[in-house]
Amino acid sequence: MQTTFLPKLYNWIDPIFWLYFPKNCPACGRPLRLFGANICGRCSQNLPETHFFEAPGNPIEKIFYGRLTIGAGAAAWYFHKNSALQALLFQLKYKSNKEVGLFIGKQMGSLLAASERFASIDGLVPVPLHAQALSKRGFNQAALICEGISQVWHKPVYTEAIVRNKRTNTQTKQSRAERWDNMENAFTIKDPASITGKHILLIDDVITTGATIEACGKTLLTVEGARVSVAAAAYPLK
Repeated sequence: MQTTFLPKLYNWIDPIFWLYFPKNCPACGRPLRLFGANICGRCSQNLPETHFFEAPGNPIEKIFYGRLTIGAGAAAWYFHKNSALQALLFQLKYKSNKEVGLFIGKQMGSLLAASERFASIDGLVPVPLHAQALSKRGFNQAALICEGISQVWHKPVYTEAIVRNKRTNTQTKQSRAERWDNMENAFTIKDPASITGKHILLIDDVITTGATIEACGKTLLTVEGARVSVAAAAYPLK
């Protein structure tokens, strides 16, 4: 009797609790008026879609011309300073707001599911964090985004396929050449059997110069029969 009663009780309590103690939008800080919402309607509308998922030869794919052989590439939104997207990514990476990561992933999952260009994907691989960085942060934001994508797109996530064996320096102010030197030999295949012969979608939160994706992608391509496509939540607006 108790096992069936308690879930029903929680279903009544949650909306009432939300009414009197609403969560705030992680992007703008305003109270969320809609029960179960992750961000407010205004901020959701202010996320500028790139429409790269339907566009061959888009700027993400051009980053990797002559550098990494990919099947397709895309980012969901343009990123610029003082934007709702910047606030969401800050909440995810530095405030440990995991709900934001799942929200981003679910939105990306809907875009991927609707795109014929990504229809042949077999599974997802998040760009891994080094063990020390993972221990400090407590989670990998790319893996969390993958989890959200998988909930909508229903693709397996291969979190153990590849590991980051080199703790790299921050790349914010580095040149393209310096970023590549920083990433050289940074990744190692851990579970080749999980991705052998598969078309993998490599996921990260932001793609700028593409050095991290390039290094990780090249390592994945050493596995027999593996193919790689790439996707991210954000691409900096230039």
